[in-house]
Amino acid sequence: MNDNRVAFIGAGNMARCVIAAMVKAGYPQENIMAANRSQPKLTELATDFGIHTSLSNAKAANWADVIVLAVKPQMMQEVCLQLLAEDPECVDKLFVTLAAGLPVARYEEWLGQVRLVRAMPNTPSLVALGVTGLYPNRCSNYEKAFVDHMFSGTGMTVWLNEEQQINSIIAVTGSAPAYFFYFMQAMQQKAEQLGFSAVEAKAMVAQTALGAATMALQSEQSFAELRAQVTSKGGTTHEAISSFTTAGLEEVVATAMQAAINRAEEMAKSI
Repeated sequence: MNDNRVAFIGAGNMARCVIAAMVKAGYPQENIMAANRSQPKLTELATDFGIHTSLSNAKAANWADVIVLAVKPQMMQEVCLQLLAEDPECVDKLFVTLAAGLPVARYEEWLGQVRLVRAMPNTPSLVALGVTGLYPNRCSNYEKAFVDHMFSGTGMTVWLNEEQQINSIIAVTGSAPAYFFYFMQAMQQKAEQLGFSAVEAKAMVAQTALGAATMALQSEQSFAELRAQVTSKGGTTHEAISSFTTAGLEEVVATAMQAAINRAEEMAKSI
């Protein structure tokens, strides 16, 4: 499978995450290309990962066996129509899109009935601890296997049975690193108020988060059961958890996740 040439149209953060994960997992650099309108990001990718680069989307698409659309949703129509105009045969190749909010139907309006996988990785993919949701359209078993192989270096892959689940996985994993960073930021700020240095506070909070996540992954117990083990009645943790409960933490989290889903649905309608 490493013989397939993969071209990334767009050189932003998510493209960088996936490219980094592929190279780290052993995918040949000579079989990866990134295309972008401007040179600086391409220079960084070439320097950091040894991949091919191009200022021409059409050149990259023509070179590739698999085309990864990694531009912002609002730019996607222009990019797809340009590809179709400059390289009509590209529609016979496998497409993978990293854009949130755009359903398969949009791509079929712009490109025709292409073989396409909608992919929704998250940023921890950069350190091989990510989660990528995948939804296939008109793909063969081999093409699904290749896409799974392509994202294997990012961490966990989850194949979805219904396209609408892409919006759900955005809320559960795609946007979720920011939720945890926000919570960790709040903990760091309080730790600094308690007298710890910024470096100490960040390290302690991050290490605790890593330890808790590792314990959860290695345990068959639910999150609720793991929390209960740390929460002695009448103790300090019990008081902290009670404060979260009084503040309506579960409702706040649920509302935030639904807001992410709603925004993804709005984006699909507005483009």
